[in-house]
Amino acid sequence: MPVIQIENLVKSYQVYQKQEGLWASVRGLFHREYRLVEAVRGIDLTVDQGEFVAFLGPNGAGKTTTLKLLSGVINPSSGSATVMGFVPWKRENAYRRRFALVMGQKNQLWWDLPAAESFRLHQQIYGIDKADFDHTLAELTDLLDVAKLLQQPVRELSLGERMKMELTAALLHSPEVLFLDEPTIGLDVIAQHNIQQFLKYYQEKRKITILLTSHYMKDVAALCQRVVVINEGQLQYDGSLSGIVDRFSTHKMISLQFGEQDSLDDLARFGDIVQIEPPKARLRIARAEVARVLSALLDQYTIEDVVVEDLPLEEVIAEVFAQGKDVPRNHDAMTEKVPSQ
Repeated sequence: MPVIQIENLVKSYQVYQKQEGLWASVRGLFHREYRLVEAVRGIDLTVDQGEFVAFLGPNGAGKTTTLKLLSGVINPSSGSATVMGFVPWKRENAYRRRFALVMGQKNQLWWDLPAAESFRLHQQIYGIDKADFDHTLAELTDLLDVAKLLQQPVRELSLGERMKMELTAALLHSPEVLFLDEPTIGLDVIAQHNIQQFLKYYQEKRKITILLTSHYMKDVAALCQRVVVINEGQLQYDGSLSGIVDRFSTHKMISLQFGEQDSLDDLARFGDIVQIEPPKARLRIARAEVARVLSALLDQYTIEDVVVEDLPLEEVIAEVFAQGKDVPRNHDAMTEKVPSQ
């Protein structure tokens, strides 16, 4: 049985439409107009034990809403979901003890107290045995290199240090499922890398199931074999990271080194110039045109070296988001099952 199973999950909101102007505001006190917002629109998804799944989509796509539904924070409008056999919105204590939710834009630690005090509160809330608590805390703070910061008020920590403390708090009760919502948002490159390395090591060691949302494609490339894309509340893609490049990328990047005598003035007729520093240049070419363009370039220029690459992952994902509803929702065409890690 999958650890996470979602069937036709829907979440809709009614949002008050405030009109401009004084009299319109007064009329709104008596005759309110509402707009229906469909945050999640019939998602079907299964996640097996031990998978590390990237859950991607543009802002407002429904990612965070889905994580809140799976965490039991909000109730769905319709559909069903189970996590480890539990219905999340029943909010059973047995379920709460087996998962954790970390939101990069929300703090769960007391701002003015040292993190150690919040950790002890977590120990009492989850009823963690003292020996287990001490062992887990020592392990996590050692892996994240924050042991020396435990007695420092949270408000005095850097953003990266605070996120490490948030992860420590979330993992103290050794959850079997972890929901991560933008855990590296706002962090510098070094802090992002440190968090990535920790998550990769911890997930491989504990074999926990992780669902990650992130706008940083380096997080996805470093951590996840499987990618789920949601757009406008609907599932758009479910498959491997390499599969998303093969299916959605419409262009290739060609890096060329020309002979010293070649003039590159008319190079733009072969494709979009990304960079040109004679005798080197990079072109963005439609995938279907790569063979023809390379043949034409070889006929006209002295090519000393050529490299054909996929576009950067960020650009491919942007193309996926841009296609939106134009992508067919046929499940067989959309889904490429990825083996569990």
